[in-house]
Amino acid sequence: MSNYTWPSHFSTVFEATRSWYRTTTTRSGNPIPAVDLQFLASIGCSEQELMDLVEDHAQGGDPSYETTLLITAVRRDYFLTIQKGQQSTKNIDMSLLPAKTAVLAGFAWLPRIIQKAEAKLRGEMPKELMYCCGGDRAFLRSVNIHPADFLRQIWSARGDQEKIINYVKTQAGKA
Repeated sequence: MSNYTWPSHFSTVFEATRSWYRTTTTRSGNPIPAVDLQFLASIGCSEQELMDLVEDHAQGGDPSYETTLLITAVRRDYFLTIQKGQQSTKNIDMSLLPAKTAVLAGFAWLPRIIQKAEAKLRGEMPKELMYCCGGDRAFLRSVNIHPADFLRQIWSARGDQEKIINYVKTQAGKA
């Protein structure tokens, strides 16, 4: 993988997957060639993560390709820097996620998205879970935070919920 040109390769894979999604009537089979799956693995992106983002994009235009690229760039940076290119061997337990209605510092959804973002950074998302799903996007939009910026904040906070809360409050204009 070229560190300089990986975004171009990612764009090609995204566009091919989006084209497949828009033109196929059955969702069986693997639309991503093995060589591209190897590339995705080299940047810490799973096939399921890309498919989820492409599906939402194809159905409603959100998240945009640019948002998908920025989210992937954060995950890639974490994967290569913190994880030294080694994928985690575990996934988070869905039953342990906070409820969608859980509240932290007056913000519904915040406890859930914090755990999802931590799992996204570590590459520990189960297939049934998506970072930047419709609920995540609605929450982040309501507090004026881009999904990739939230991931970077989660990374820099290193588990310090007060830092995360202060960031969310500031961005939401409630500090």
